[in-house]
Amino acid sequence: MKMSRQNSHHHTIPSGLALALLFLACDGSAPPLPSIGEPATNADPLSWARSFAMNRVLDYRVWSGARSGYVALVARNGHLVYARTTGDADLASKVPMALDTRFHLASMTKPVTAVAAMILVEEGHLSLDDPIEKFIPSFADMRVVTGRDDAGGWRTGPLANPIRIRHLLTFRSGIGGYAESDDPLDQLWRSPDIEAAGLGSLADRVGLVSKLPLYEEPGTKWRYGWSLDVLARVIEVAAGEKYDAFLRRRVLEPLGMDSTDFPDDVPAHLSLATMYTHDESGSLVHDPQFDDYYGHGWSPGGGGLVSTAPDYMRLALMLAGGGLLEGVRILEPETVAEMTRLHVKSGVLEEMGIEGLGWGLGFCVVADDQKTMMPATNGDFWWSGRFGTQFWISPTHRTVVVVMQQTERGPYSDLPFAPSIVQALATP
Repeated sequence: MKMSRQNSHHHTIPSGLALALLFLACDGSAPPLPSIGEPATNADPLSWARSFAMNRVLDYRVWSGARSGYVALVARNGHLVYARTTGDADLASKVPMALDTRFHLASMTKPVTAVAAMILVEEGHLSLDDPIEKFIPSFADMRVVTGRDDAGGWRTGPLANPIRIRHLLTFRSGIGGYAESDDPLDQLWRSPDIEAAGLGSLADRVGLVSKLPLYEEPGTKWRYGWSLDVLARVIEVAAGEKYDAFLRRRVLEPLGMDSTDFPDDVPAHLSLATMYTHDESGSLVHDPQFDDYYGHGWSPGGGGLVSTAPDYMRLALMLAGGGLLEGVRILEPETVAEMTRLHVKSGVLEEMGIEGLGWGLGFCVVADDQKTMMPATNGDFWWSGRFGTQFWISPTHRTVVVVMQQTERGPYSDLPFAPSIVQALATP
């Protein structure tokens, strides 16, 4: 999830008509459930009514022209109970959405990076309290903003404490990069735009980050930005191999995530879901700005992976299973428990007007289900991507949801609410 300042364009439909259209929009399909996790039981714990309602929500969003298509999966008690494909991966050629449709994950790459880091923590190659300058010496010279003036300028000073591994995982490193305001400090952080084409390797791009002044002292505030890209560079130094190679060897291949990789490594004959946004009329139009550069030329830890819904469900079920999937252990249960507890108890997404959310080590964690507007239970953990992908794990209800779509929210786009409705309907 990358946050940006955008206006919403709302379509108003009379409630009676909307209800009728919801029931009439039936263009999706229910593919055979992929073989992931524990074998399905004879008694399907997801009722017909809930499945029907989820189908209608997803189908209607496609039928109404709000989204090009979705792939959705739900698991309960360790096995899949629901699958839905609806709409098209490409509207012009009428290629339908399918279970093997590949999507840009964007920020849903971050939990994968967190898992990779915690493997190294378990093995003693990293410690949560290690200063990152131990692995990237240029971060030893970083400075922090110590004051601002009325004109938007700032003063800097040396850090009182170094950035540590835990600060990257909790987004309390002082590192920015995502803010798009007119504030001069935000603009300075956006100026290198480490995601842009032609800036070199992961090491090259992280080197640009180390030259910028931190917004605040490490450990002070949750701030979304390039922290997990820096962590990916730490991982490759600590592991002694390129980040993408380590990720493939230690996470993707053991989990059977055979359709997950960075764009440069996706075979040319395998197409991705087309990226769309909305024009002034609210109609879907192809958004080509990400076609040629996003995730190409380097291996970002904060975004860039391409994957499918079944592949990501494998990662999610591993986490829901305490680090174990189909007999393959990626992390110890104690490590997953540490990742999913509240390290940051508040302040997450508050600039978007959302309350009740905290942060673990690489995930958003529901801190107060009475305050958040989302359908959730305390201890649920989740995250989403810029283009509408989302996963949600509820340990209390033993429910896992993965929803994939491919839409860049623009000034004329409405909110991507369908994944949250699916999650609410899937929860017992």
